[in-house]
Amino acid sequence: MSLDLWQRGCERLATELPEQQFNTWIRPLPVADIVDDGGEGAVASVRVPNRFKLDWIRSQYASRIEGVLSELAGKRVRLELTLAPRDPLPARAGGAPIGQPVRAAALLNTQGFANATSVQPLGGPPNGVHGGHLPPAAHSHRLNTALTFDTLVAGRANQMARTAALHVAGAPGVMYNPLFIYGGVGLGKTHLIHAVGNALLKDRSDARVLYLHAEQFISDVVKNYQRKTFDELKAKYHSLDLLLIDDVQFFAGKDRTQEEFFNAFEALLAKRAHIIMTSDTYPKGLVDIDERLTSRFDAGLTVAIEPPELEMRVAILIRKSQAEGTEMPEDVAFFIAKNVRANVRELEGALRKVLAYSRFSHKDINIALAREALKDLLSIQNRQISVENIQKTVADFYKIKVADMYSKKRPASIAKPRQIAMYLAKELTQKSLPEIGELFGGRDHTTVLHAVRKIGGDRTKDTELNQQLHVLEQTLKG
Repeated sequence: MSLDLWQRGCERLATELPEQQFNTWIRPLPVADIVDDGGEGAVASVRVPNRFKLDWIRSQYASRIEGVLSELAGKRVRLELTLAPRDPLPARAGGAPIGQPVRAAALLNTQGFANATSVQPLGGPPNGVHGGHLPPAAHSHRLNTALTFDTLVAGRANQMARTAALHVAGAPGVMYNPLFIYGGVGLGKTHLIHAVGNALLKDRSDARVLYLHAEQFISDVVKNYQRKTFDELKAKYHSLDLLLIDDVQFFAGKDRTQEEFFNAFEALLAKRAHIIMTSDTYPKGLVDIDERLTSRFDAGLTVAIEPPELEMRVAILIRKSQAEGTEMPEDVAFFIAKNVRANVRELEGALRKVLAYSRFSHKDINIALAREALKDLLSIQNRQISVENIQKTVADFYKIKVADMYSKKRPASIAKPRQIAMYLAKELTQKSLPEIGELFGGRDHTTVLHAVRKIGGDRTKDTELNQQLHVLEQTLKG
């Protein structure tokens, strides 16, 4: 009964689920042991190889599997997932086992958010460590051991990126290879890739993991080119199990570096090692990088990390202040979060100023103190970001006239930039919808609201628009 029912259930699921999902999560499962539960139902027991897969299957597929089995069996079938005993995996030529799973009991929180930023004390190493002091155990891997999944503050802004990183941590070399994470500075890209490396090393201390900034790879290529020791370069990079590389946009215009990275890339993928990269733009937006590389960057999974939304900025401030031993009142956190929008690093800098001001003045933290501590930042922000400045910046970017922002013209080449400018005005200034409408040629507030909703919705689906908005936001925030 077990074999037949389970097989029929899998055949049904294969027709209902996307092929990649089925092949990754359902097909590898062993045949369930299905027995009557002593009542009118049955229990299907399935052994899962590691905690990450157990948690993921339970949260994402368990009810679907139970529904299919119950329908086919004509009675209620409950799914019971248990961890399989761990057998040592065979080693491949050259050493480490292939695809050994990561113990990730604490990694996956499917209800959580996902804007990656660490909760380490503010005086700790920055997310983008490229050569500063690292904990002793991290030196050979160049990993910052403080940057883990456990120290992430989670938010909607990079839910997809974090989920993908967790997939890789749970089963390196299986899916999302390469994983390409892009977004502006200070949003947590570096934290996320360190977290994957640290998770793998926690489970497999002998895994060959290397984190480096793109400039370090360039330096290695130059050094080996001068010494004519390219075999050493290949031995170093081609033998890895996991390569984590930050800011690949730095490869632009460096042909020899690109050639060597292409060779390393191909060699690692061929042996099912995993590659995770970060960049300030999506693969097709990279300039002066060989199309052979950009097409491969795009062949796995490309995900963006967005600037954190208001609620996430508040959560980051409260948790970071707790890490410093200080309780941040929620109204103060909201005040700071509303005025510091660019990225996590700026948010951290603002928090550091407020905490220091409170300590030096021996005053409690409140909105008045925060306003005083951040007066320089607030005055610069208020001076720089105005609706007029937004209109001029957007007009320059899309090569239209500033006058088109308040004209009645409606061709798409003008209407779309105008809507983008309205959206940015709502996001980056304290102006009300009627005030914004007035500054766009006396338009009704409903027109502004439509523009804000349309552009806000489009940016979640349109990668190119999202990147353009990132550029405009960074330009306006100076």
